[in-house]
Formats: sequence, C-alpha cells, structure tokens
Amino acid sequence: MKFTCEQQTLSKALNTVSKAVTVRTTIPILKGILLKASDDQKLTLAASDLDMSIEKNIDVDVEEPGSIVVSAKLFGDIIRKLPNEMIFFEMSENGNIKIKTKNTEFEIVGFSAEEFPNIGEIEDVSSQLSFDKDIFREMIRKTSFCASIDESKGVIVGVLLELDDNDFNMAALDGFRMAVAREKIKNEKKQNIIISAKILNEIYKILSESEKEEEIGMILSSKKAVVLLERTKIVIRLLEGDFIKYREIIPADQDIRIIIEKRELEESIERASLLAKEGKNNLIRCSVKENLFTIKSSSEEGNVKEDIIMEKTGGDIEIGFNSKYLIEALKAIDDEKIMMELKTGTTPCLIKPVEGDNYEYLILPVRISTN
Repeated sequence: MKFTCEQQTLSKALNTVSKAVTVRTTIPILKGILLKASDDQKLTLAASDLDMSIEKNIDVDVEEPGSIVVSAKLFGDIIRKLPNEMIFFEMSENGNIKIKTKNTEFEIVGFSAEEFPNIGEIEDVSSQLSFDKDIFREMIRKTSFCASIDESKGVIVGVLLELDDNDFNMAALDGFRMAVAREKIKNEKKQNIIISAKILNEIYKILSESEKEEEIGMILSSKKAVVLLERTKIVIRLLEGDFIKYREIIPADQDIRIIIEKRELEESIERASLLAKEGKNNLIRCSVKENLFTIKSSSEEGNVKEDIIMEKTGGDIEIGFNSKYLIEALKAIDDEKIMMELKTGTTPCLIKPVEGDNYEYLILPVRISTN
C-alpha cells in the first residue's frame, strides 16, 4: 500500500471517523481505524464500536492499493501534529506503516485489515427516505438531551424516530421531562425506530461539521439504520424494545395558559439557578399571578426574586421546577415567545409554540412546601 494525501483533508476525515472509536472494549481491533487505499484514487477510513460504524472516503493519490488498521489515537495524534502539507504513506514489509513528510518520518505498528469488522450494507431494507440535513440536525438538538443517561432504563436512553405517513416525529424522555419535535417529510411507510441518544449526538456533530447544504439519506431495516452523507456512511444498531406511548403522557386539559418572552424567562431562570441547590433538585419556585410570572430561589447563601410580565388566561398557580430542566428546554427553542400550559402545582407543565406544534416539552414539577 502506497498513497499520498493532504494533511488537512486527512485530519478532517479522522475527526469524523474517530467518533465511532471506543476505548472501552476488550476487542483490540476496535481501538483502531481501517485505512483502505483503492485503485479509484480513494482512501476509505472506517471505525466501529459495533453500535455505530462510520465510513468516510477522501481523494488521495494511490500508487499501490492495500489496507491496514492503525491505532486510532496514535495515528490521529500524529496526523494532527504534522504540518499542513502532503503526507506520504507506505506499508513496510513487516506490516507496519511509514508516515513521511519533507522533514519527518514515523513508522507505527499496523494490524491486519481482515480482523476489522465488516460494516457492510443492510439486507432487509424496510424503507428509504431523504431529508434536509439541517432539519434532522435541529430535531436531534431539540430532543436528545431529554433521553435518560441511566443505561439500566432500557430504551429510554434512546430517541424515538416515528415515521407516520408524511409526518416525522422524534421523542425523548427520562421520567422527569419529555421532548417532542415534529416535521413534515415524504415517507414510504409507517415505521418506528429507536436510536441511542449518544449516537444521535455524535451524528449531530458530524452534520454540524459538514459545510455543504445537502440532503441526507436514511436506509432502515428492523435492526439497523444507515445515514448517508455525500462521502460519509454511518451504520447504527437500533435499540430493541417498545418505546413509551408518549402521546398518552401529553396532558390535554391544561386550563392555565401563559405567553411569555422566551429569552427573558431563560435568563431569569439562569440567574435564579445560581441559588438553586443541586441537592434540592435545583429548585426554583414560580408564581403565576395576574400578569406577573415571579421566579424565586433561595439557599443558605441568599435568595433571589424576579418578575416577568406575561399574558395569561386561567387562574393563578404556584409551582416548583428543577431549573436545569427548564433551562435546557428553553435553550433548545428558537422562538421569541413561548406558551406554557399548566393545571396544578403537582401536574406537568407543557411548553409549546404560540402557533403550530413543531415542538413540545413536558416537565414534571418539584413538590414545594406551602409555608
């Protein structure tokens, strides 16, 4: 194997592929990256942790085709620290790989490419679809943070992707809060899949790093999904099980409705959270009375009170929240104004757009003492 490529191009490709490398494995080959140089002047880089596999190809000058697996960390560190110039690669007779620039030469241990897992194609394709890259990225941003981080909680560590006629919905929850995002998309058939939130967050980073305005493709089967960008393929192992029937959790009879400035509310809660103790569920107290939304927080170090003008229909209410959950939901919303729907101090709060239904956030209250 012999090939030459630009340092910057290879470094960017490694940043993408390295997202599928795991250090928590007993399988040594999974700590590596596969390099495969082909006659069509392409270098394919691949990495896998068995739950997610990423394959990316770049243009290089191939003199002799071949393949090798290298340590992802060492190889990545070397390439990133080399100057921005052409790099020459050559496999040595003992199966190692030489990395040369004008003034530098490395030789690092290589491993047989035959041991590397086959990323391959999915066979039992159930549906294929395509959608705008930025729409998918934004739907991940609006939902994935609400998935559980407790691996013992089963499928709620994942995000539900729900394909229904021309609707594309994503939902995530952790038992204390829930996020739902909705978009319109052409779809061949109804299908629900669940993808780990950790994997979706890595896909979000890859989509954010892509500078092109492009559509992405998705191929679905019963156990895998493949996300396709122009030069990148991401193969995902789906989570198995039944997702919670999230629609049944969304309350329909909230009789207190508030319209409020999103940024003003977010900034007020962030200030109040400075005195909200983690041991007390980051508690802030919210009072809804007449046209004022009042936020209070206190600890041994002090207290704070803020008033925000709002529009309200329905009665008055006092309710407590984990400030972290409110802040994270508000940060995911781009609208200038939001609607909050409430019923009692012990039932969920619903945050939604003033118009439309592109997103909904449900947040359970924290019980507060009445004295």
